[in-house]
Amino acid sequence: MSVLAIETNGFTANPLDIVEEIVHANDWAFDRTSNDEMVVEVSGRWCSYRLFFFWQDEISAMQFSSTFDMKVPSQRRADVMELLALVNEQMWLGHFDLDSDDSTLMFRHTTLLRGAQAASVEQLEDLVEIALTECERFYPAFQFCVWGGKSAGESVSAAILDTVAEA
Repeated sequence: MSVLAIETNGFTANPLDIVEEIVHANDWAFDRTSNDEMVVEVSGRWCSYRLFFFWQDEISAMQFSSTFDMKVPSQRRADVMELLALVNEQMWLGHFDLDSDDSTLMFRHTTLLRGAQAASVEQLEDLVEIALTECERFYPAFQFCVWGGKSAGESVSAAILDTVAEA
């Protein structure tokens, strides 16, 4: 993908313009609900992910979240909160969270761009790639905990086993 040239006139350019180019290049379904909001649908190995991008021009920050279709029943909430703590200890970028309104799990990260003319294509591609990789990596742990009735420790241990070769 070629680097995009965006006229900034001294202001930080809206990174959603770049995200839209990335989405088009990957042929993903999306809805740009406004100049400052975008929703993208991406199919993963375990489920489909819904990516949300919110640009706040006043503070030059882009909030990003990736949700997957898994609601946490109230009786599993304490175990999932413990699992979130264990999973987040292993994160370098972003974190997982539980939405208190609808009990869905999500990956979240905010990128600050104050003083930058624009986010780069590579930065935004990396953000999406890292988020999807982490969602795919930890989805089984959340599944084990929420629907398998496993403890947080059992769930995270089973999910972080990295295979060396294919059988």
